[in-house]
Amino acid sequence: MAVMREFGLPRAHVNAHGGACAIGHPIDASGARIVVTLRDVPRARGARRGAARRGVASLCIGGGDATALAIELT
Repeated sequence: MAVMREFGLPRAHVNAHGGACAIGHPIDASGARIVVTLRDVPRARGARRGAARRGVASLCIGGGDATALAIELT
């Protein structure tokens, strides 16, 4: 993964909970699944590992285009 190498991102922090193929949900549910996971994971990790309150969800939308959403729990 070139981006992981370029920015020094730990493998454990990138796609930590798998994607559409890995989890086996319908492609139409990708956005909802990613955002709900992103919403819940920082809370669970915060209780165990410190102050995980922010995350970014990104999604390929075909034709070389993509979208992303950054969230912060307050």
